[in-house]
Amino acid sequence: MSPSLSLGQLALLALVALLALVLVQAADGRKDRGRNKRWSASSESLKLGSPLSKKVLDGTKMHNDKSSHLLSIDEHDFTMRPAFAGPAVPVGVDAQVESLDSISEVDMDFTMTLYLRHYWRDERLSFPSSTNKSMTFDGRLVKKIWVPDVFFVHSKRSFIHDTTTDNIMLRVFPDGQVLYSLRVTVTAACNMDLSRFPLDSQTCTLELESYAYTDEDLMLYWKSGDESLSTDERISLSQFLIQKFHTTSRLAFYSSTGWYNRLYINFTLRRHIFFFLLQTYFPATLMVMLSWVSFWIDRRAVPARVSLGITTVLTMSTIITGVNASMPRVSYIKAVDIYLWTSFVFVFLSVLEYAAVNYLTTVRDGRDRQLHKQSQSAPCSCSLPQIRTMMLDGSFSEAETNSLAGYTRAVAPEDSSQKQEQMVVHLALNHLHTEETKRPSRGFWILQNTHTIDTYSRMIFPGAYILFNLVYWCVYC
Repeated sequence: MSPSLSLGQLALLALVALLALVLVQAADGRKDRGRNKRWSASSESLKLGSPLSKKVLDGTKMHNDKSSHLLSIDEHDFTMRPAFAGPAVPVGVDAQVESLDSISEVDMDFTMTLYLRHYWRDERLSFPSSTNKSMTFDGRLVKKIWVPDVFFVHSKRSFIHDTTTDNIMLRVFPDGQVLYSLRVTVTAACNMDLSRFPLDSQTCTLELESYAYTDEDLMLYWKSGDESLSTDERISLSQFLIQKFHTTSRLAFYSSTGWYNRLYINFTLRRHIFFFLLQTYFPATLMVMLSWVSFWIDRRAVPARVSLGITTVLTMSTIITGVNASMPRVSYIKAVDIYLWTSFVFVFLSVLEYAAVNYLTTVRDGRDRQLHKQSQSAPCSCSLPQIRTMMLDGSFSEAETNSLAGYTRAVAPEDSSQKQEQMVVHLALNHLHTEETKRPSRGFWILQNTHTIDTYSRMIFPGAYILFNLVYWCVYC
């Protein structure tokens, strides 16, 4: 009995579940019919002349249409330039310099970041619009239309910024006018003349040109003349002062392809001198002045004067090496080379001056020792060589000898010793008068007197170096 009841209950439950499923499907069908009715009512109201039906829709605001369909991109061949086989396409250019990142004397180049904008008209991109004046797109549309193929002449590296997306903007106006803007950083060559370094001014140029189209197909020009180039007032360089920016344009000829329009962004830089005054000129001048200290040191203090001279020479060599390490290996002489090498010559001459003084002092001391030995080996202590030795050694001057001779003539001799002294003095004076005709010239006397060499060096070296500085700064400043 119980098994039959359980089967009946199962059949009843299955029947109830089937009825519930049928009711749910019927309810969903009624909802769909109500939704379709509302959509049909709205379409009918537009057809019956409701206010919404009278509003003119702007094609640029319709989200259902693609931009390629709106601009008729698929209907034209944009591999061709505008007005193909017709007159040259005028392409106006303007630029805004954002920054000058670096100037390198070693690589002879500069790095600049700028906003570059192109203006031209392409009737294939015209579209109808009653309210919106233009449409703006990012870089994804640029690959589908024609854009000028402008490149940077003499550039080493360049790239378009891509953070967070490609920094490219395309703006299309209803009449087909196009604005194409991009943010680019370029490293270009700059031929620098370093003959006046570091007192120099450099003029660098960024050149723009079409790569494929000659002047018969594309005419590049500055859109607003000199006002086409604008700069950020905050642009500054640590080593240069930016004097001016200006634009020029001319034709460039290639023998194999023809004439091309070329645009130039010229800027003039003047180098700051204060850094080099502190790092190069002042140390070199101090080393030269330090070398003059040896002229006031006793010529017998050999270790002091030699160590001072060697120290100044090595320091000047270090300064010259440090300056040339940061400079290109050019084949001409720079202004800083003239100053440093002239200073090095002054320091080296001060070392040679002491070498000459030391040599002449040694020669004179040897001669004095020889005369002293001759005077000691003489048989008579009152003989003429002894008197000559005394006079050469500086014991008696010529005036003292003359006064002694006059005194011996005026006073009568009292004994034989006085007569002997009188005779010796007269002989010495007679010998002195005969030697006056053989006295060396003043220049040779200066070379023999080592103390006089140091005395003249104290005046000649500073005077010559001051004169050199006056001529140097008058020529290069």
